[in-house]
Amino acid sequence: MNESFLCPVCGCECLPLDVVDFNKSCEERKGKFLALAQIPVYFVLCRECSFCFAPDFSNWKLEEFREKIYNDEYVLVDPEYIEIRPRANAKNLISMFGIGSNSIKHLDYGGGDGLLARLLQETGWQSTSYDPFVNLYTPIDHLGKFDLITAFEVFEHVPDVPALMRNLDKLLAANGIVLFSTLVSDENIGANQRINWWYASPRNGHISLFSKRSLAILAKKYDFNFGSFSVGLHVFWKEVPPWASHLIRIPSQAKGS
Repeated sequence: MNESFLCPVCGCECLPLDVVDFNKSCEERKGKFLALAQIPVYFVLCRECSFCFAPDFSNWKLEEFREKIYNDEYVLVDPEYIEIRPRANAKNLISMFGIGSNSIKHLDYGGGDGLLARLLQETGWQSTSYDPFVNLYTPIDHLGKFDLITAFEVFEHVPDVPALMRNLDKLLAANGIVLFSTLVSDENIGANQRINWWYASPRNGHISLFSKRSLAILAKKYDFNFGSFSVGLHVFWKEVPPWASHLIRIPSQAKGS
């Protein structure tokens, strides 16, 4: 790989980092390995914000992702996505915001077949699901505005980060929040290192790997505040709504910090 790439997060130069086989999957951490696809996937690393990504996927069409990644065999590399994860996320959201939170208009962005939204609806939530691979003919502009947008295990799958951020900004109400999960790469990916991190798995569609710094820069670029609850759970907001004040109350986590 001799090409040079600019970081879609901060615009700085990215350097070649490593190459992995297309069939590298998250299940390898459990000792389950797929046969080698013998298709090289090259990752680059931003020298400024440490955003790491596989640039070849930026040219893929939606149909290619559906055919080669999100196909009938996807369950083999992510067995929890169908039911276990949506049920756990629904339980956590109810714990955070309460049963019957019908005053909060909620969108589950990247919600697959919509199980999370349906589970919340059963408790009285105004919940909607949107997934570009499922809702092919639903224009973003027709969805409206939402007080709470969740994006659980979505960011690492996105080949076009600016497009994702524009969509979230367009869909979010003025005093809404974006609650999202993605593991940060800090201490797992670094310059001049091989990619051994289990989360960096093309067969799962994990092609965009964020450092905490890259998420902070991305937030500032789109005029969001940014905070992290853990290495895997984060939040964007512009103004803290009253119903989320019990969660977002750390003065030091100002814009882009």
